[in-house]
Amino acid sequence: MRTLVTGSAGFIGFHVARRLLADGHAVVGIDGMTRYYDVSLKQRRHALLRENEIFMGCEFMLEDAPRLEEVVDAFAPEVIIHLAAQAGVRYSLENPRAYIDANLIGTFNVIEAARRAGVGHLMIASTSSVYGANKEMPFREEQRADHPLTLYAATKKATEGMAHCYAHLWSVPTTVFRFFTVYGPWGRPDMALFKFTENTLKGLPIDVYNHGRMRRDFTYIDDLVEAILRLTTLPPRSDSADSPAGPFRVINIGNGSPVELLSFIEAIEEATGRTAIRNYLDMQRGDVPATWADTSALEALTGFRPNTPVSRGVAAFVDWYRDYHGL
Repeated sequence: MRTLVTGSAGFIGFHVARRLLADGHAVVGIDGMTRYYDVSLKQRRHALLRENEIFMGCEFMLEDAPRLEEVVDAFAPEVIIHLAAQAGVRYSLENPRAYIDANLIGTFNVIEAARRAGVGHLMIASTSSVYGANKEMPFREEQRADHPLTLYAATKKATEGMAHCYAHLWSVPTTVFRFFTVYGPWGRPDMALFKFTENTLKGLPIDVYNHGRMRRDFTYIDDLVEAILRLTTLPPRSDSADSPAGPFRVINIGNGSPVELLSFIEAIEEATGRTAIRNYLDMQRGDVPATWADTSALEALTGFRPNTPVSRGVAAFVDWYRDYHGL
């Protein structure tokens, strides 16, 4: 299977590409190598992928439509897995323009390239953040998602709408994933697990928002990758009940079992053998007190339900962090 993976030097894209390569699939990866966080980490990920001769890595921004079209035309992918995005809920408060450029323009270019190439399955990453102010839990795909609380969430919801239009107008088979707090080895330095682990090992305080009264549906990276790969061979059909207007579906990928933030911190303390210095703060703008995925649609389609416990996933991350930094 020829697969194009965008964001291949990013946390999730790297793991997806590595698994595809391990399973013998040809992969072309595209990454803009933006400086949102340490580029050397992205370079290390891409270097590992390049050790496999059936991987080709390209470095450019998806806003460059002509370059994207050249790569797609030359490779003729059967599947496109679009994971590139300007990530981060909080950073969208500081640099909103980056989200418009990457998440809207970049994603439109990917969707248009998929249409031109006639790909068999377009797969696009979205986020649990689109559920925004919804209070009914667990979050289900059929719930309305009309009240995003950050520009990041708003851009992701907009990309879902664009993808649905193309599925309807041009019959582009499209699956949108809504990811729930993905974590694990090679994770992003801006995410809580990385920052909490780093500061705890250094004896520095960690910022605990809403005084720890938060719950997250933490999803281990290997579970997420397994779900994505199982879905690659299951493109939606035009006559699907998922979307009577075209071959389109939205799928939650989460662990289905929210964990208290303080329990998450305790897992980090257990894995590091250190006690975290906790700096309790009020809720930050754009945050929500809880997320919780209903994963019954994923299980019905694939027979798989993510289930890695936080204690095991956190321990795997801490082992990687120590190895990566030579601790």
